[in-house]
Amino acid sequence: MTHYDFDRVSIRTGTYSYKWDQSEKLFGHKDVLPLWVADMDFEPPKEVVEEVVRRAQLGVYGYTIRPPEYFEAVSGWMKRRHGWDIRHEWLSSSTPGVVPAISVIVQAFTQPGDKVILQSPVYYPFYEVIRMNGRTIVDNPLTLRNGRFEMDFELLERQAADGAKLLLLCTPHNPGGRVWSRDELVRAGEICLRHGVLIVADEIHHDLVFRGHRHVPFASIRDDFAQHSFTLVAPSKTFNLAGLQSALAIVPNDELRRRYNTAVKTLSLHMEPYFGIPALISSYTHGDEWLEQLIDYLEGNVQFLLDFVKERLPEVQVVRPEATYLVWMDCSAISREPADLKKLMFEEARVAFSEGSVFGGQAAGFLRVNVACPRATLAEALGRFANAVRARKPV
Repeated sequence: MTHYDFDRVSIRTGTYSYKWDQSEKLFGHKDVLPLWVADMDFEPPKEVVEEVVRRAQLGVYGYTIRPPEYFEAVSGWMKRRHGWDIRHEWLSSSTPGVVPAISVIVQAFTQPGDKVILQSPVYYPFYEVIRMNGRTIVDNPLTLRNGRFEMDFELLERQAADGAKLLLLCTPHNPGGRVWSRDELVRAGEICLRHGVLIVADEIHHDLVFRGHRHVPFASIRDDFAQHSFTLVAPSKTFNLAGLQSALAIVPNDELRRRYNTAVKTLSLHMEPYFGIPALISSYTHGDEWLEQLIDYLEGNVQFLLDFVKERLPEVQVVRPEATYLVWMDCSAISREPADLKKLMFEEARVAFSEGSVFGGQAAGFLRVNVACPRATLAEALGRFANAVRARKPV
């Protein structure tokens, strides 16, 4: 058994890192500690690193295909980790990421002005792919009850009946960390089926589920759900491979898959990434042991944050995640103003969490913290934030 050292600090500045090399540009200071965008500060499994290095050493970086090993790796992973038997032909054209796939679906299966449902607070690119494609956002806000988000099914029924074409379903949920139960997914799915609303299930965080919870792939529940939906996944969140840009859509319905593949090709997004394909194969073939250790470490980081907040920031309310490495915190007792929270983080604390209002207007006063980093980094960031809060309100 290989032991992975998630406490080891990797130096990422100066590597063209979207997360680490933009602090001065985005936040005004070079020394801002970034715990915002959802990539991890951990190396992937050693087999993945070795495969990427081997691939680089080939020296010729030409057009790439998906070999039979690709389909075996994906179907094996989905069966092993999620109990879902998928057919190889369901694996549609690749895209550089899940968000481009969502944008393709919005373009191909709706018309300008059509209504697309999302459930706020939610991953902010959902808003962008609807607005920038000229479609209409229909918000089905989640309710935060007893520290957990819940769906408003009565409102969803009315919205689906009012001509909506798509539901963007974030499962597990970002930023709230909910693992939707089978019963919740069935209820949402039946509403959409009754009213002809296609379901786009963004399941990119499906592997990052904590002990005592189980992710249920939406399309695995029933065949009619599978025939009425798109499931979007990638190894990028699970194994920290976002820069290798290899996402996939699982589309069991032949006609939906044909139209989706045509739309991807129309936009010339269908060519496979040279490093992404072998990295995906290696991850899904060799990544189980690494992932189990990662989940244990992330759970430890979540508990560290909970204990820290209880002791040093008792006015902050934390939504304990059931999945993902993102923690949603209600900081409205400190400030409800987005601009003020940004000033507190960037100017006073020199730390960058994600400010909540970008996930939906009702989320002003919240912050999202990325805990997928060495514990020492998390401790430093939380300490900076707590010291800045106390400096404003001396005890």
